[in-house]
Amino acid sequence: MDAKTSVPKPVNEPVKSYAPGTPDRAELERKLAEFSAAEPVEILGLFGDERRPGTGTDRLEVRMPCDHAHVLGVVQQASHDDAEQAIAGALAAAPAWAALPFDERAAVFLRAADLIAGPYRAAMNAATMLGQGKTVQQAEIDSACELIDFLRFNVAYAEEIYANQPRSTPGMWNRMEYRPLEGFVYAITPFNFTAIAGNLPTSAAIMGNPVLWKPALTQSFAAQQFLDILELAGLPRGVINMVPGHGKEVSDIALASPHLAGIHFTGSTGVFQGLWRQVGENIAGYRGYPRIVGETGGKDFVLAHPSADPAAVVTALIRGAFEYSGQKCSAASRTYLPRSLWRRLKDDLIGQTEALAVGDVRNLANFTSAVIDERAFRKLSRVIDTCKADPGMEILAGGTYDDSEGWYIRPTIVRSEDPTADIFVTEYFGPILGLYVYDDDDYERVLELVDTTAPYALTGSVFATDRTAINHTMDRLRFTAGNFYINDKPTGAVVGQQPFGGARASGTNDKAGSLWNMIRWCSPRAIKETMVPPTSTAYPHMQ
Repeated sequence: MDAKTSVPKPVNEPVKSYAPGTPDRAELERKLAEFSAAEPVEILGLFGDERRPGTGTDRLEVRMPCDHAHVLGVVQQASHDDAEQAIAGALAAAPAWAALPFDERAAVFLRAADLIAGPYRAAMNAATMLGQGKTVQQAEIDSACELIDFLRFNVAYAEEIYANQPRSTPGMWNRMEYRPLEGFVYAITPFNFTAIAGNLPTSAAIMGNPVLWKPALTQSFAAQQFLDILELAGLPRGVINMVPGHGKEVSDIALASPHLAGIHFTGSTGVFQGLWRQVGENIAGYRGYPRIVGETGGKDFVLAHPSADPAAVVTALIRGAFEYSGQKCSAASRTYLPRSLWRRLKDDLIGQTEALAVGDVRNLANFTSAVIDERAFRKLSRVIDTCKADPGMEILAGGTYDDSEGWYIRPTIVRSEDPTADIFVTEYFGPILGLYVYDDDDYERVLELVDTTAPYALTGSVFATDRTAINHTMDRLRFTAGNFYINDKPTGAVVGQQPFGGARASGTNDKAGSLWNMIRWCSPRAIKETMVPPTSTAYPHMQ
């Protein structure tokens, strides 16, 4: 087809309410009941053209965080041989996928978005709720809306990139070809967002790249649902190869391949630094320099100025710190409140936190649920115990935990008189909020603390009604957050509205959900065509 087409203009997917009596709620509850009653499923990887379990020796049971006796699925983890087969499948699929016109590639992902928005919405949300411990609100904004938005907006960003062409002058035609990278992209995705698990492999694939995708094992129940949808949407096998396994087993093979062209990563800072180190050690063996894109977490702040609205601060802290049990890289985990404001909101903040409903995600009245697995539960329990034992800390709310049925950590607020204590430095990835109360006239010193205490720079919020204070804070904290919020919680970035990513120990700031991320997955070639080439070597000045 020679016509110049345009992809549908993307708009953000509306968030459904799931209020009592709505058809959406009834459909979701049916799917939750169906998944809960089913026998454990076998999680199948995709290795080239083979959809099958891995062949490794380790098996992992994917359990419901809120009811850990309930097994949703079983993952036979991938072996070295499986990773090798997946890479071979990716390389075999690469030429045909790259040669496919952009319109045809785009149609696959636009169809996948519509499948999720329509007939598979309840399945994606239910799988995320049960497998990852998300409430209905958190699942809807993640596995439905954000994932749909990533697919639709990324297609539009790709079209925008392809349309960006250089100027031509009389006698010549200049063009820019946006080729895929030469090799495969290795996508490593986390447990906490089904949307991220979908975005990291598909963003590279939209630009014509084959992908080796290693989802988090604890997210693999929803990952399998998404892989099913991609196949229904017409994605050829071998383009995105899902390799469910232990990170080291897969990474040792992927990072040793001379065909590694890029890494698209979301996870911990330590793992990302280890991957980068391994790439550096292998750099002479690659056909090219691998693109490395990573988002690696944060120790995100909420800073209140004395002019802040107390009710707005309370809402932002509770939602920002405790939604999805704080298991977001953007979650509020440290807050700095002026003494005058603290006196006004203390009782409200503590009272609302203590009143939060925490329980099974199948009870849609709950505000939050359990943390992802036993390892997270043990780590967070130790943090709470350490805070209790520290005479310089005071637990104001929460501070309890229970794993008798699910891995439950109560939303916890810990006040410390030491603004350099570990609770303001280390990312715990759980529902624990560190609080520091400062004297009202000490705002400048607190700005320095916000900037320098933690190594991260992902998200942060300032609350103030004084416009001069807002402007000064934005300037002073310019490099502390890649996503900066004014009078809002530091979570909930929307694709197409707030491109997401941070710097320092938080990653490469390549902004998921934007053109800036998509352009990392192509290799431009500039083409100059001279219409009537010169036929003489002489220049005028030589006469």
